[in-house]
Amino acid sequence: MTDTPLQQATPPALTVDTQDAGQSCVKLSGSWNLSSVVSDVELNKKIRTHAARKNMQWDITAVDLLDSGSALILWQAWGKQLPSFVQLRPEHQALFERWQTQVIPETKPVSPRSSRAVKFVYATAADFFGQLLQLITLLGQLVLDAGHLLRHPGDMPWSEISITIYESGVRALGITALVGFLIGIVLSYLSALQLKIFGAEVYIIDILGLSVIRELGPLLAAILVAGRSGSAMTAQIGIMRVTEELDALSAMGISHSLRLILPKVTALTLVLPLISIWTSALALLGGMVSAQNTLDISYRQFFFKLPDVVPLFNVFIGLGKSAVFGLMIALIACHFGFRIKPNTESLGNETTNSVVAAITVVIMIDAVFAILFMNVGMP
Repeated sequence: MTDTPLQQATPPALTVDTQDAGQSCVKLSGSWNLSSVVSDVELNKKIRTHAARKNMQWDITAVDLLDSGSALILWQAWGKQLPSFVQLRPEHQALFERWQTQVIPETKPVSPRSSRAVKFVYATAADFFGQLLQLITLLGQLVLDAGHLLRHPGDMPWSEISITIYESGVRALGITALVGFLIGIVLSYLSALQLKIFGAEVYIIDILGLSVIRELGPLLAAILVAGRSGSAMTAQIGIMRVTEELDALSAMGISHSLRLILPKVTALTLVLPLISIWTSALALLGGMVSAQNTLDISYRQFFFKLPDVVPLFNVFIGLGKSAVFGLMIALIACHFGFRIKPNTESLGNETTNSVVAAITVVIMIDAVFAILFMNVGMP
């Protein structure tokens, strides 16, 4: 038994016949499928040329196969309407009626890459400065609320401040202690390896004291609080947006800034310096344990020498920057919380943006403090 080759489809063809009355008629024949029509550039050119002549007659009864894509090409060439004189089969009539009732979306021209890059940069800059303006407005509203509380001390939201201090401070003691203790061990161990080479083991106290009290302690505490408490603040306000609690507060005439923003900013500004001291103390304890095991420096020697190598002003620098860190973390958390739209996708995106922005701002502020107090507090 031999296989017979499949009969190939007749390619699409377009001819123009002149009738007895001098009227021209465009006749289509063959198999009109999308792949064969699109690949034939000359055929498409002929279709557009003859379709531009409104007095032309069209005869497509000789077409063996006509799919919807080819019908759309003819339909668009005819100006999205059937010609005045056209002969076609009933099954082909249904294809053109389909495109007559269906809305075809207009394709927009693709802008060049340079234009898209400029638009992206412009949109990013506009969004950044817009959010910066909103953050400044939020800070100004807090100043007005503080003035109001000075005149009306009875309106102070003590319970909200107390809850925030407990949630952001007391409940964060465990994780900050663990991270601080481990960082102290790591820093002491790595420093000891280098100090042994030069026989300067005693300077481990200088390195740990200055780096932990002045930089690492406040910075670690701020990053942990931004990731833990800052995200919780943003999510809390976002959930209130989703459940329409913010609208309910507005309907009752309760100020959002006085009852939601001010307690969080006040509590975090007060509690973060305390967490910073706690983290620094545990980091120094971890450093002492490592120094005792690797360099044989006793705890007594570490305690008595630490005040001599670390001036007291470094403690004040660490406390001051911690207070600024707390203020900015709470402001940023509340800012992104009020940007959340009433859907779960926006809740997740803005919470992530809040944590990233808070940690970035904390590091930027730490760099500013390092530059401003570069020659201050050094032994």
